Amino acid sequence: MSMPGDALIRIRGLSKSYQRGDQHIPVLEDIHLDVQAGEFVALMGPSGSGKSTLLNLIAGIDQPTSGRIEIGGVDIATLGEGALADWRASHVGFIFQFYNLMPVLTAFENVELPLLLTGLSRRQRHEHVAAALDMVRLSDRVDHYPNELSGGQQQRVAIARALVADPALIVADEPTGDLDRTTGQEVLNLLQQLQSDLGKTIVMVTHDPKAASRAGRLIHLEKGVLVPDDEMPHQAGH
Repeated sequence: MSMPGDALIRIRGLSKSYQRGDQHIPVLEDIHLDVQAGEFVALMGPSGSGKSTLLNLIAGIDQPTSGRIEIGGVDIATLGEGALADWRASHVGFIFQFYNLMPVLTAFENVELPLLLTGLSRRQRHEHVAAALDMVRLSDRVDHYPNELSGGQQQRVAIARALVADPALIVADEPTGDLDRTTGQEVLNLLQQLQSDLGKTIVMVTHDPKAASRAGRLIHLEKGVLVPDDEMPHQAGH
């Protein structure tokens, strides 16, 4: 287990490209990046800059064309599909812009889903789910279905689901993109709390400078390349 101050994520020479017919499309080029355990990092960049691709590589959803991507000392670029799925289930919590909740399941059942892949007993699963829903202040909504919840409540269910297996790493792709300003602030407060109270490492993609300002560090991508801090215009509050 990484201690605060250790790099949880070490990326070296990471590149990603796609083949479309006989066309070679580079998306990320020679990325070098460290993210410390317990750090809250925001990834920003214009549409098409590669930020969601980088997030998916860090989360083990996609695999690089070349380079190393070590998380907690494991080079996930070398893992086969089955091993990668097992690694994701125990190490990564996902938060998406549109929540990705199952409409036929209650809040409780949605949060329980990741635990069905573990060896936990039914009672242990229920204890974990109750604790996660309590953390996001939704203990009174356990039996509600997604269509009975507001957007902010659905996103809090999604955060509880991301938390429930106690992963070291939480990845968030535009987590406030579908929410009004006030509700978005509540979700960002919750993410900051996960970092400060539980020591979670959070990597968040956002296009919103106000959301990004909640992170401890801002990382900019332009056309698949990391832009060094000294080349960025200075931002108030940093």
